Amino acid sequence: MTRTPVTETAAPRQRKALNPIVKFVLELGPLALFFAAYSRLGIFAATGVLMACVTVTLAVSYAMLKRIPVMPLVTAVIVLVFGSLTLIFHDETLIKIKPTALYLSFAGALFAGLWLKKPLLKILFDGALHVTEEGWRKLTWRWAFFFVALALLNEVVWRTQTTDLWVKFKTFGFLPITLLFALAQAPLIMRTETKQEEPGDDL
Repeated sequence: MTRTPVTETAAPRQRKALNPIVKFVLELGPLALFFAAYSRLGIFAATGVLMACVTVTLAVSYAMLKRIPVMPLVTAVIVLVFGSLTLIFHDETLIKIKPTALYLSFAGALFAGLWLKKPLLKILFDGALHVTEEGWRKLTWRWAFFFVALALLNEVVWRTQTTDLWVKFKTFGFLPITLLFALAQAPLIMRTETKQEEPGDDL
C-alpha cells in the first residue's frame, strides 16, 4: 500500500528585533557623538564623526538582525550624501539642510504610499506597531504632515539662527518634539490596534 506523504506547513518565522536599549543607543549614539565632536572640534569634524557613526550603526544592525531596517538605511544614505558634500565643498550649509532633505524624503514616501494605496508607514516603523488598515492610513497622513512640519522647522532654525544654536536644536530639539508627537498618537493606536503579526518590510 502506498503511503501518501504528509506536507507540513512551516510556521512563519518570527522576525528578530533589537533590544530596546540597544536600539535606543544605536539611534541616539550618532547624534550624541555629533554634538560632542562639534563642541570640541567644530562643525566639519562633527560631520565626519556623524558619517562614521551612521555607517557603524548600520553594520551593527545588520550583524545583529541579518537585515537592515529601512528608516536607518535612508537616514544613513542622506547623511553620507550631504555629509560628503559638506566636507568636499567645505560648506556647512549642506549639512544643515540634511534634516530638511531627510524629513521631506519620508513625507514624500508616505504621501506616495497613500496615493498608491501602499502602507509604507509599516516599513518605517519596522514592525513596531500592529494596527488595522484604517489605523495605518490615518497614522500615515499624520506622520506625513508631521515630517513636512519638521522640515519647515529645520529651515526656519538654520536660516535665522547661528550654527551653534542649530546644532543644539538638532541634538536636543527634534527628538523631544518627535516623542511628544508619537505619544499623541497613542489614542488612535489603541483604537485600531490588532494582535495579528504582519510580515516585515526590510532589506
